[in-house]
Amino acid sequence: MAIKWDQCRSDDRGVCKLDRKMATLVLYTNQKSPPCRAVKLTVRALGLTVNEKEMTLVRGDKLMEEFSKVSPQHTIPVLDDGGTIITASHAIMIYLVCKYGKDDSLYPADLVRRARVHTALHLDSGVIFSRLSFLFEPVIYAGKSYFHSDRIEHIRKAYRLLEDTLVDDFLVGKAMTIADFSCISSISSLIGVVPLDEEKFPKVARWIGRMKELPYYEETNGAGANELADFVLGKKEANAAQYL
Repeated sequence: MAIKWDQCRSDDRGVCKLDRKMATLVLYTNQKSPPCRAVKLTVRALGLTVNEKEMTLVRGDKLMEEFSKVSPQHTIPVLDDGGTIITASHAIMIYLVCKYGKDDSLYPADLVRRARVHTALHLDSGVIFSRLSFLFEPVIYAGKSYFHSDRIEHIRKAYRLLEDTLVDDFLVGKAMTIADFSCISSISSLIGVVPLDEEKFPKVARWIGRMKELPYYEETNGAGANELADFVLGKKEANAAQYL
């Protein structure tokens, strides 16, 4: 049963005490995964504690049997909230804010602002993250030793779309929302592979700077973003070495 905002008593961090006592939250995740990091940013913003289970999603992972029961598609992230299973990062973030948030700031109740949050979420899933996958996957899974030039250009076009979207401090006005968490998780990994030209994309650069000011940013997103970028670049070099 969902708990209404006015039914919660908040602690000194503004976290709903009632829901925190009810919940046993388990998050199946992977530090390199942008969608997983978006969820972790949301968890920390809400002041929640989760039992994180780091998944490798490779054969032999001791958690795979347990994981397969909650995610037959073998996709992450997955949230287990006392037996309620929620999959897909956007769905998980919305669920967490609606159930455990002290207010609606991260996912506005106002229909216009909520629509804009959804627009930005689709910008990430339909453009930024999808183009990240399109660039990274041939290197990771197909043994390619180079990035296709047209795919690099598509990344720069994604930077331009994000630049044009940022008409304020954050993606949906002056306040941060889950849309910012979703987009920063992808962008922060991309810029480690396709550098961001701060002169061409100054609003994106300033937005990244604002996101990095979060006290939990490095732990929940920064380290994993760098790890993914380093992994992809290392894989690219290893693939190239095979042809020498």
